[in-house]
Amino acid sequence: MLVSEETLNEIKAEILAKTPPSADITEIEFEGPEVAVYSRNPQILVDNGDLVKNLAKDLRKRIVIRSDPSIRKSEKEAKRIVEELVPAEAEVTSIQFDPNIGEILIEAVKPGLVIGKNGATLRTLTSETFWRPNVSRTPPLESRIIKTVREILFKNSEERKKILRKIGRRIHRRQLFPTEWVRITALGGYREVGRSSTLLRTPESSILIDCGVNVGKNTQKDMFPRLDALEFSIENLDAVIITHAHLDHCGFLPYLYKYGYEGPVYTTKATSNMMTLLQIDYLDVAKKEGKLLPYSSKDVRNLVLHTIPLNYGEVTDISPDVRLTLHNAGHILGSAIVHLHIGNGLYNIAVAQDFKFRQTNLLDPAVSKFPRLEALLMESTYGNPQDVMPSNVDAENQLREIINNTLNRGGKVLIPVLAVGRAQELQIVIENLISKNLIPPVPVYLDGMISEATAVTTCHPEYLSRKLRDKIFHAGQNPFLAECFHKVEGKEERDKIILGDPCIIMATSGMLTGGPSVEYFEKLSGDAKNSIVFVSYQGEGSLGRKIQKNVNEITVIKEGHAKIVRIEMEVHTVIGFSGHSDRKELLAYARKVSPRPEKLFLIHGEKSKCISLASTLHKMLKTETKAPDVLETIRLC
Repeated sequence: MLVSEETLNEIKAEILAKTPPSADITEIEFEGPEVAVYSRNPQILVDNGDLVKNLAKDLRKRIVIRSDPSIRKSEKEAKRIVEELVPAEAEVTSIQFDPNIGEILIEAVKPGLVIGKNGATLRTLTSETFWRPNVSRTPPLESRIIKTVREILFKNSEERKKILRKIGRRIHRRQLFPTEWVRITALGGYREVGRSSTLLRTPESSILIDCGVNVGKNTQKDMFPRLDALEFSIENLDAVIITHAHLDHCGFLPYLYKYGYEGPVYTTKATSNMMTLLQIDYLDVAKKEGKLLPYSSKDVRNLVLHTIPLNYGEVTDISPDVRLTLHNAGHILGSAIVHLHIGNGLYNIAVAQDFKFRQTNLLDPAVSKFPRLEALLMESTYGNPQDVMPSNVDAENQLREIINNTLNRGGKVLIPVLAVGRAQELQIVIENLISKNLIPPVPVYLDGMISEATAVTTCHPEYLSRKLRDKIFHAGQNPFLAECFHKVEGKEERDKIILGDPCIIMATSGMLTGGPSVEYFEKLSGDAKNSIVFVSYQGEGSLGRKIQKNVNEITVIKEGHAKIVRIEMEVHTVIGFSGHSDRKELLAYARKVSPRPEKLFLIHGEKSKCISLASTLHKMLKTETKAPDVLETIRLC
């Protein structure tokens, strides 16, 4: 784009004019949302932090300093220097190089010793190798998916760099039209739960927030976002933002790449890894069950190469007139509330798709304070007056009683869970109950993607609650490593568990829409000694929702054939472990969100719940509220 070239030339001229010639800058280029400055003498720029900080402020761009490839030590020599400078006590487990961006990825059991006091060791490593160290903690559980994602990025590093440069030129193109209006179009997840997707448009930009599937539906019209809407154009799409890794928010995303999208996806690093895991699993399950495959593993790989991970609180340009910041949503690991600053202060919008405004064992509560805010899109999953959850303690006591009663009569406890979020919350609770002798020390079997999702969780401790981090790192007590947990390796072991002694089984999927939880249910449902415990939301049309109605029998569709299953087992629902806010928490959030938005839109909930919550908030806050329907387009300003 010519306008991008002009913008880049202006930025180059300003950077060269304000940096000393001794820095010997060899290249300046857009790389995604950042401006990358390559230098033969980068230490001058790195040591002069104020210079780079002032440049970023003047240009209103994120600047990253990289060494010119010609001055970097060879990978062999750089590795030797790392091994000499980093103390053995750091227990370095991996050293990898990315030559296209000049980074060394160093994994260590004790990353603080790699960093050194006030970052001294890192600075020495940089000055002696001319590679930029990127330090992370060695996870206690090895994650297959994180290894796969890293391999994709490292093996395709050159392609990734070209992608980032192409994205950068689109982001930093010169604005052609003044930002005089902002519109949103509901493509999915409005007056319903599932296939969440919102299109935000300005005269200059087109941005998609979430792109999910509704796993409880069977027709394309109801399963996938309404990308057939006239307002949506894949050719004009600037960016996609993913709030979190659950399939109802990211499950349809690779489809965009199958049909020509070449732009970026913004999300947190944890969400990037988790959604890759769940998308691959979604394909595997759909293939086994003979369902429609909307995309392939090749499209998932393409998505990985186009994903730009962001930290909470990191302000990022994603188009000429839109800036993005992600904030903790407290829902699952890496989940985010999306804040968009549009135009030069024209409008600010926050999208709180799924959030938890309460402290949990796993995560800190959702962020409610923003720099500016004119409109808030807020979930309504539990928006009816009767949707009030028990306290964490009461929910744990209820679960304890169900487990004890079931085990005492010689039964098995089946807990269908979402692999990401509820599974890890339940692991913490069950490990605590066993360690305190509040329930018998029976084996707890993890089936489906739970063990891998837990491994990813241990790779991202920075997202966990402060209390849990302290327990893991200072008290040396990691509940995810407890001896009671056992990964189920396959069908043969599953059969032994079903026929074996009393135990607790956590299995995916959480709504019994597929996966091993359905098989366990079929085999265990006919025995009155057993119990099934629902701990998360059961979508309309899902098998889990039907079982919750306490029917005597249910029809299960397996491999295209209908099967009648008699239900003799006890059916329980413990809603206190949900990753969603209940009615009281939703009202509290709307009251406490700051600054107070002028408009409130209620989304992500069944029709009655969206309307009920919108009505209550309108009366309570005297604020304009609305519960839009799918395919509605609304002008915000």
